[in-house]
Amino acid sequence: MLANILSYQIFLPLLGALAIIAVPKLSDTAARWIALAVSSVVFVISLLMLKDFDSTNAGFQFVENSSWFPALNLKYHVGVDGISLYFVLLSTFLTPICIISCWHAIDKRVKEFMVAFLILETFMVGTFVALDAILFYVFFEGVLLPMYLIIGVWGGKRRVYASFKFFLYTLLGSVLMLVALLYLYYATGTTDIEALANNDLTRDVQIWLWLAFFASFAVKMPMWPVHTWLPDAHVEAPTAGSVILAGVLLKMGGYGFLRFSLPILPDASAYFTDFVFILSIIAIVYTALVALVQEDMKKLIAYSSVSHMGFVTLGIFTGTQQGVDGAMFQMLSHGIISAALFLCVGVVYDRLHTREIARYGGLVKNMPKYATVFMILTLGSVGLPGTSGFVGEFLTLLGSFQVNTYAAVFATTGVVFGAAYMLVLYRKVIFGEPKNADASAMPDLTKTEYGYLVPLCIMVILFGVAPSLVMKNISPSVAKLLEHYQASQDGTETYANVDLKEAGND
Repeated sequence: MLANILSYQIFLPLLGALAIIAVPKLSDTAARWIALAVSSVVFVISLLMLKDFDSTNAGFQFVENSSWFPALNLKYHVGVDGISLYFVLLSTFLTPICIISCWHAIDKRVKEFMVAFLILETFMVGTFVALDAILFYVFFEGVLLPMYLIIGVWGGKRRVYASFKFFLYTLLGSVLMLVALLYLYYATGTTDIEALANNDLTRDVQIWLWLAFFASFAVKMPMWPVHTWLPDAHVEAPTAGSVILAGVLLKMGGYGFLRFSLPILPDASAYFTDFVFILSIIAIVYTALVALVQEDMKKLIAYSSVSHMGFVTLGIFTGTQQGVDGAMFQMLSHGIISAALFLCVGVVYDRLHTREIARYGGLVKNMPKYATVFMILTLGSVGLPGTSGFVGEFLTLLGSFQVNTYAAVFATTGVVFGAAYMLVLYRKVIFGEPKNADASAMPDLTKTEYGYLVPLCIMVILFGVAPSLVMKNISPSVAKLLEHYQASQDGTETYANVDLKEAGND
């Protein structure tokens, strides 16, 4: 096993970014190759980590623990378990794909773009492996800066507005999380995430801390009604930015719930279960209906992401093995499918320079390979059995049926609406009446585009047919989390059964 394997994945992209910065007259092509080489090496290292991962071990593996700020007892403490493993892999897998996809699309300030992307990879991997709460916060917040620049510098016409909205929404929520982390540190004397799970905080204190964490994680997901930054960010971001935003960054909110809210604040999590269910159902149904009337392809997929993330929060707060397993699988599946869908939008945008659905039609005639790839991803998005999208939604609904039948029934309607907006999009773009000669003359997928889209399609089908490839690593860590969560639930009442005034008087 490679020693310090997690540190290599965290800091190699940062070293690559510094290498690009260090050479003042480096050509744009050289910057692209350095970024691609470094990100590819990091992905190979993550595969070595997967190879050596022990699926029977529910605890943290590849742990590195050393002093960071001795005076404050802060440590550089990193490790992975089944919950964080695939998020790291998703980050390292999508980064080189993004760099390849924007090889020619990004033609201004190329070196700066590659630097921003490599730094972004460092922060993404760091977020998912950090086992110190303050270290987690540094990486979690660090993601904001490179993504802010990617949208604000290389985005569309309203890029400045979209980037500021993205930055302010996420920063505001994260400030409250910082306050909660500082309180936890002074109350417990530690920032170690494993140690924080064994705190003796009262339920009233947990409720306030939970709300502070929720403010940050809900925006990051994003949950309704703090989702409005996402469509703007997606529409204005370059294709590579949208891919990483949908594929990885949205998962940080769900990961935060699993790493902080459930294990560290279990009483408050149980208390707010019905509250989260209500927001999740609204997100699933409302944003699916909003997606149905969109005229911009990117905006439609952005709203579909909010709807799919509603299943994730629903599954997480069921507190059941099936529900949390389903939420984990849904995040992984959505990371692959939504990333690929944004890449598909980028393919036609590079040719026609418009995302308006009405401008396209009849692409099956002149772009049959594109139509095939788009079909596989569309069916995965609607949750067709045999695709990865089905597994996550089915397990999530199965878990929610055990806890709240009404929530499961309402959430199931979202599956129907999801099929509606994706199939309507596919029919109009692929089988619709050709709208103009430009669309009818567009060439099919290039070898490069085919090369990075086909592996994503294969993964959608592979994980749908053989979900055990993923579940064998996820389930033990989820079971350990839920054992701790459920052990603290004896006598704990929920949001629906406890009056807020009564909670305040305990």
